[in-house]
Amino acid sequence: MAAITLDAPQLFDLTGRVAFVTGAGSGIGQRIAMGLAQCGADVALLDRRTDDGLAQTADFIARAGRRSLQIAADVTRSAALADAVARTEADLGPLSLAVNAAGIANANPAEAMEEAQFQTMMDINLKGVFLSCQAEARAMLAHGRGSIVNIASMSGVIVNRGLSQCHYNASKAGVIHMSKSMAMEWVGRGLRVNTISPGYTATPMNTRPEMLHQTKSFEDQTPMQRMAHVDEMVGPAVFLLSDAASYVTGVDLLVDGGFCCW
Repeated sequence: MAAITLDAPQLFDLTGRVAFVTGAGSGIGQRIAMGLAQCGADVALLDRRTDDGLAQTADFIARAGRRSLQIAADVTRSAALADAVARTEADLGPLSLAVNAAGIANANPAEAMEEAQFQTMMDINLKGVFLSCQAEARAMLAHGRGSIVNIASMSGVIVNRGLSQCHYNASKAGVIHMSKSMAMEWVGRGLRVNTISPGYTATPMNTRPEMLHQTKSFEDQTPMQRMAHVDEMVGPAVFLLSDAASYVTGVDLLVDGGFCCW
């Protein structure tokens, strides 16, 4: 039996660890990147955005007393991801944590959807996660230690009432099952892979003024009668990445306010 520690908070301590977060310029990815720094990690920040989102994340991390690295790159390009991981290790140290949150969302009836719209969704949401995991895992497997968390969605488990987004739902279902598959491939080599499936979350995309009516519908359909705050994705991510989840791999953690219970 392993020795029992009485200092439980240390289970969630990420001090001295190096993390890599995609989609770190806004929304869930940005807040998780900040949260990892608050728990002691140095964080490489990757996004393809051209605004100041990455700079804002980096500024927060600096004020938290941790180091960061800003990388403008596209998750659909394997060479760019390999270079980003190499830069991360050169600047921050050996990579051991990763969160893949880069993704897009849009809607269109299935019968009217152009092939290009479907393909772009799959390229970013599914292939992008695969390529990110591949680049991260190559580094982590070489070190014999690592933990990856992929951001999926409850839409990979259920079909959202009133939303015509079969391509999005399929991409997120793919992320969940792909993550389970990778978890089993790497289970004996020190690398854990899990997913978080958020419910309706108050990201900038979901809180635009023109989304007000839709947001009210999201809240009404959720048992907790509200959308999640991006802050509420930090705890699940820290748990799955940390030593507190050392026996957890291949799990899809629903963070949905009870939505999937109904």
